[in-house]
Amino acid sequence: MSNQEEQPENRLRKELPDEVPAVAAEPEQAPDESAEPQLTGRQRLVKGLWPPRVTRAQLIVAVLLFGLGFGLAVQVASNSDSDSALRGARQEDLVRILDELDDRTQRLEDEKQGLEKQRQELQSSSDQAAEARRQTAEKERQLGILAGTVAAQGPGITMTIEDTKGTVKADMLLDAIQELRAAGAEAIQVNGVRVVASSYFTDSGKSVSVDGNKINAPYRFKVIGKPQDLEPALNIPGGVVQTLEKEQATVGVERSSKIVVDALRQAKQPDYARSSSQ
Repeated sequence: MSNQEEQPENRLRKELPDEVPAVAAEPEQAPDESAEPQLTGRQRLVKGLWPPRVTRAQLIVAVLLFGLGFGLAVQVASNSDSDSALRGARQEDLVRILDELDDRTQRLEDEKQGLEKQRQELQSSSDQAAEARRQTAEKERQLGILAGTVAAQGPGITMTIEDTKGTVKADMLLDAIQELRAAGAEAIQVNGVRVVASSYFTDSGKSVSVDGNKINAPYRFKVIGKPQDLEPALNIPGGVVQTLEKEQATVGVERSSKIVVDALRQAKQPDYARSSSQ
């Protein structure tokens, strides 16, 4: 081999520089004191919740919820007061309250059934206008009986009071009327005078006046109603019959399947009241 040929190692050594310049190290940057410090998770949560950001919709919902809560609180307080009042009531008062509620419920149920029957009749009638007129006429007749402008007949009793001593007074006859009404009397006349809700009794010497009409003994009551209820109501201990007999009057009560009440009153035109439908 020639001397001019150099070994690969010597050639590589010649190509590399003797000294490799050192790479200048970049100076370390000082921490920026103006940068914000990093927050923890709890601090970020607090910062997101406060100060609160309330929208208009959220404010309206809050007001509505407050009003609903206040109303419920008032209702609960009212119910608590009524419950405490009933809790302190006597047993007799509670029984009376229950009886009144039962009676009211029964009356409402009867009225409901009557209205449903009328509705069914109107719906099933081929001529609804004719059925409506029939029901209107029937209602007018019933009101006429109560007002005394229409004659009536039906089962009932006849009560005759003999007063030879002249000791029977107007208040005694009025008590008899009230007792009969409480027992379910639907139509009453006394000695040819129709007795209605506005009737009044006054003493007139040794006789009695009914609505300004003078009547004399014997006093004859013609009453339409259920005889099985009317007669016992007059004969209860301490009732009408015993009170009159203590005044030396004689009282006779007879049941009948047909009593005719034909004394009529003139319909009075009200001075101020008018129908609300006009």
